[in-house]
Amino acid sequence: MGRKKYVEADRLLRPDPRYGDRAVSRFINCVMKSGQKAPAQRCVYDAFDVIDERLAKETAPEAPKNALELFHRAVENVMPYVEVRSKRIGGANYQVPMQVSRKRQQSLSIRWILEAVRSERGRPMHQRLADELYNAARGEGKAMSTRDQTHKMAEANRAFAHFAN
Repeated sequence: MGRKKYVEADRLLRPDPRYGDRAVSRFINCVMKSGQKAPAQRCVYDAFDVIDERLAKETAPEAPKNALELFHRAVENVMPYVEVRSKRIGGANYQVPMQVSRKRQQSLSIRWILEAVRSERGRPMHQRLADELYNAARGEGKAMSTRDQTHKMAEANRAFAHFAN
């Protein structure tokens, strides 16, 4: 009996219409709620417009040139390199630090950015999203603190690293 073929999700994901970028498309899909893609796209693109306006005023030479570059820098900065996973060994549960795959790094990064944006209240979503992406690109913000906590947890449980396999 033949096995089912594994189809990589990246191939199925179409690039977004404005930038032609698969990462932005994945981000829009994560912003989307109840299958309503148009409002999610509008939110992300409005946030990118706010970022572009803010970058036009930026004078630092190492600053990103456009919103897409800033988005990629923000997602890259928030990506965790290690995480702790619970593992049951000999009747006890240990928090074992493990390396994170590239795809999971991106998923966690996007998830943490959106959690940080959604936890804040009082302003329109696109403004909160623009602020969080801008802060994450500079190495600040709630999403970055989540990443730092994950890394600290992995460092604290480094003694159990030999359980990873």
